[in-house]
Order: sequence, then structure tokens, then C-alpha cells
Amino acid sequence: MITNPMLELSEWQSLFTMQGGAAATLTGLVFVAVSINLARVMEVPGLPGRAGESIVQFLQVFFVSMVALIPRQPPSALAVEILVIAVISWAAQFLGQIRYARSRAGHPVSWLVRRVVMTQLGTVPFVIAALLLLPGDPRGLYWLVPGFVFSFVAGVTSAWVLLVEILR
Repeated sequence: MITNPMLELSEWQSLFTMQGGAAATLTGLVFVAVSINLARVMEVPGLPGRAGESIVQFLQVFFVSMVALIPRQPPSALAVEILVIAVISWAAQFLGQIRYARSRAGHPVSWLVRRVVMTQLGTVPFVIAALLLLPGDPRGLYWLVPGFVFSFVAGVTSAWVLLVEILR
């Protein structure tokens, strides 16, 4: 259990600040990528959803980092905030993936599978972090790190598709 939750969270402040800044910057990159290639993004089935997933991945990191920087909140409050962010992020991406799967765009199934796996890898660690933090277990903070890493990997992968692969 956390004996001094404020001290524990304060030790993570630099990481949260860096993650939030990086996520905000990468969110901007996706908006630029979409605006540069807007006509192509809109004509290729599944790409608008892919752009949305990328933005959601980065915003997930941004919002988790932001709520972790709220001063003097108990671990249970942080846990609930992280859980809400993760569930909303997961649901938004999952709905987009369902739409993509139903569109039968003729793309290989592996494309959908990769997107679904990346969504899970980016979201599940945040859920685990929240569930550990809820009763005050400080190990939950360490589960945020793989959530950050996989969210960035998923978001950057989608951004790459929107910036480079779309032009092939």
C-alpha cells in the first residue's frame, strides 16, 4: 500500500510531464498528416477510422498524464480517472474497428487484427494500473509505462500509414 501517495506521485511528475507533452505534439502531427492527405484519407476505406484511432491513442496518454499531475489526489481518485479514460479510449477505437470490419473494404484481415491488438496493448495496461491503484497499490504506477509505450507505438504506426504508406 502507498504510505504517502503524494510523495509517490511526485516522483513520477517528470515522466507524466514528458509523456503529456509528447502526446500533445504527436496529436498535432496526426492532424497535420490528415489535413495534408485529406482527400486520400477520405477515399480509402478504413483510413478515417485509423486516423481517429491514432488521435485517441495519443489523447489517452495525454489525459492519463494530465490527471496524474493533479496535486494531492488520493490513489483511488487517480485510479477511477485512469479507468474512465482507458474505457472511453478503448470503446471509441473498438467502435471504429467494428465499422471498418463491417465495411468489407477488401483489405487483408491481418490489417484489422493488427489494429485490434495495438488497441488492446495500448489500453489494457491502463486498466491494470487503475485496478491496482484503486486499493492503493503503488505497483499500478508502473503499469502506466507499458500503456504509454504501446499507445505511442500504435499511434505512430497509424501516423506512418497516414503520412507515408497512403502515398504508395
